[in-house]
Amino acid sequence: MIFYLFLSVLFAAAIACAIAISVADFRRRIIPDAYLLPLFLIGLLVVNIMPNWVCSPRISAIGAFTGYALGAIVGYVFDFIRRRRNPDADTPIGIGDIKLLATGGLWLGPNGLAIALVLSCIFGGIWSKINKQQFIPFAPFFVAGAILALIAHAFLI
Repeated sequence: MIFYLFLSVLFAAAIACAIAISVADFRRRIIPDAYLLPLFLIGLLVVNIMPNWVCSPRISAIGAFTGYALGAIVGYVFDFIRRRRNPDADTPIGIGDIKLLATGGLWLGPNGLAIALVLSCIFGGIWSKINKQQFIPFAPFFVAGAILALIAHAFLI
């Protein structure tokens, strides 16, 4: 009984952090570490104490590394291309986005991370077409994709 109450509190805190990250990125285009670090730590705790979680702790660590490496590589490639065209341009992918990908990889593992990334790109692309925006916040769409990836894993896989 206490275990399930503890898990409920953890999931409520994780949802609150994810909402705060999404709102902050949508409003200010920044992902505060004050919300990202607790979400990461809650993910570490959940992966290690839940016996039937999406992935094992080992696969979860691989997912976190994959998310961070993928985000960093894509960010640096986009930054390199962008700076060749315009040396004064802003970085298209921030460090907060890269850390968010690592957190998503920790929660979901590599397979769930792939699903969340595909869904977030689709959602973000639709949003940018509807609102005719060139730059969009990444976190709200990634959080939505990650939640759908968790639901897909629970009910479909």
